[in-house]
Amino acid sequence: MEDEITAFEGDERWDPAKVGAHWQQELERAQRYFKSWHDRCVKIEKIYLDQQSDQTSAAKRRFPMLWANTAVLQPAVYARVPQPVVERRFKDAEPVARIASEIVERNLAYTGDEADLDSIMRAVRDDFLLCARGTVWLRYEADFEPLDMGVQPSDPPADGLSSEIGGPSLEAIADERVCVDYVHWSDFLHSPARRWKDVTWVARRVPMTDEEMKKRFGREAMASGAAQAAASGKGASQAERAENEGKTHVWEIWCKSENYTVWIADGAPVALEVSEPPLELTHFWPCPRPAYGTVSTSSLIPVPDFVYYQQQCDEIDLLTKRINKLTDQLRLKVFYPSGDGAISPAIEKAMRPENDMVMVPIPEWAAFTDKGGSKAVVTLPIDEVQKVIVACMAARKQLIEDVYQITGISDIVRGDTQASETATAQRIKSQWGSIRIRDRQAELARFARDIIRLAGEIICDQFQPETLMLVSGIKLPTMAQKQQVEMQMQQMQMAAQQAAMRAQQIGQPAQPPPEMAPPQMPPQLQQMMAQPSIDEVAQLLRNDSIRGFQIDIETDSTIEPDEDAEKQRRMEFVQMVGGFMQQAGAMAQQSPMLVPVMVETLLFAARGFRAGRQLESMLEQVGAQLSQAASAPKPEPQPSPAEMLKLKTAEVKAGAEQRRAELGVAQAEIEHRAAVEQARSEAAAQAVDQMRASYQ
Repeated sequence: MEDEITAFEGDERWDPAKVGAHWQQELERAQRYFKSWHDRCVKIEKIYLDQQSDQTSAAKRRFPMLWANTAVLQPAVYARVPQPVVERRFKDAEPVARIASEIVERNLAYTGDEADLDSIMRAVRDDFLLCARGTVWLRYEADFEPLDMGVQPSDPPADGLSSEIGGPSLEAIADERVCVDYVHWSDFLHSPARRWKDVTWVARRVPMTDEEMKKRFGREAMASGAAQAAASGKGASQAERAENEGKTHVWEIWCKSENYTVWIADGAPVALEVSEPPLELTHFWPCPRPAYGTVSTSSLIPVPDFVYYQQQCDEIDLLTKRINKLTDQLRLKVFYPSGDGAISPAIEKAMRPENDMVMVPIPEWAAFTDKGGSKAVVTLPIDEVQKVIVACMAARKQLIEDVYQITGISDIVRGDTQASETATAQRIKSQWGSIRIRDRQAELARFARDIIRLAGEIICDQFQPETLMLVSGIKLPTMAQKQQVEMQMQQMQMAAQQAAMRAQQIGQPAQPPPEMAPPQMPPQLQQMMAQPSIDEVAQLLRNDSIRGFQIDIETDSTIEPDEDAEKQRRMEFVQMVGGFMQQAGAMAQQSPMLVPVMVETLLFAARGFRAGRQLESMLEQVGAQLSQAASAPKPEPQPSPAEMLKLKTAEVKAGAEQRRAELGVAQAEIEHRAAVEQARSEAAAQAVDQMRASYQ
């Protein structure tokens, strides 16, 4: 390890002086490359915020076309915070992967709330619509607490980063988080390239105070002159200069070709820090591919949408100024003769604007009537002015329609429709009018998905098991706890077996008492042992990172606010399960061998619903029990009570008949024996009589 550190320090690539000179040239080259786009975006931002330099009374009369179009597109392309979805890439019966995906999803949801992802996405959306590029930057932060081991650990890094996944050896991680930083469009640079995959380095500019720089880079870096040439208080506007007052612009550069990170102050000849990347990410970059608007295949310099209708907006502003000037001419201007004694003051008094109703006496009435009475007053004709105003408004309306055609904002999006149109016609107009908006919606949805994927990769690689469980609210046993329970159960079983053997040796009955019976695991421990351990989940996340999972956002979750979406998903799941169980119950009674097939079918359908993931484990357990019960031999059906009575009655009758038959056979045998005995006795008597007769 010491040899590696020595080689690391002796490599010329890591020399702060040489690295600083190299990257100052690279930054200047990239700034020249994006200068035209940067200047164009500054002008567009001033127009959007109405901060033009010619703020005269006439110049203020503009039609806010850019602001109006942006206000229409803002809720159309992004409306609410994206909801992360983490699914197993292969939805098989794997409890470790299932619980791991749920833990990561909950951690991502918490990270989005903690980082205020909604406000960040709205800022990116505004940059995307105005300047055609928006981006963010992700960081991993951890607060460390020293362990009381009798050894004082070294000072932790100022930014809280640790390149080791398992954390430092002498420090315990107290808090871990993924930070998502919004990066202004002017604070992001990358190497000139035609495609994003060809970019070799990315950089962001961070304003830092002296205290922040000392905490991050140490006093030695500050004293080495690395920040002496840094500019302070720079900015294109007065507000920006006020924000940067007392701060130093520091560039954080990630170089993929050299596999290192560089911190260098703007304009400084020496780098503040050159080190290995603090995060080992799949695509190396700590930022997703920016959300691009219009780009060509020749470069990654975007073209803002306002450029394509800027000329029409200038003409609209010109017509708006002209209409306002002509409108000022729509005033009642009266001409009357002066020097007519009492007549002129009377006419002037009658034409005063504050006189709603006034009676004016005219002393020289004859002179007034000789001039025609009302003909003595002549008004300026304004009919021609009105016609010009109407023509200017018609021309401006046509220009606005041209802008709508260029931008793709349809009349149905603006809510401008006719009462005679049917609902089908309005739906068709809305469908075709939103085709060009769909690409922008998809681009921001892709950008949000990339943010969530990067955050998920950092969580999988960096977060400790305790943090994963604490944030997600899912409590899992450790491998040591499960092994301890198994050892305790084995010890209890061995103790019960030994007690039973001693009981047999001393001649106790074969049936052991309850205290000598084999121990049974409590239901809580059975449930704990059935769950995967947090060590298995963490090992899966470390080894597999996000490759085995599919991290995405809910469909239309960024553009269609629907508060009943979760309820609808749950109702669909309940209806699906209820209908399936009703049909499967009848089939199972007729064909028990189809029960395993129906169980797998139910699990296949449940895994397609996000609402069914929480019940998936229970469905697997119940399905296994049903399959086992279906495959087991079924006992003979028990007869009903009526049948039992009939059978008993028949048995009684058969027994009685048998007994009667048996009694009849016994009586015949007795009679037969009696007859035989009588015959024998008669034969003996005759023999005796014959013998007597012969003797005589």
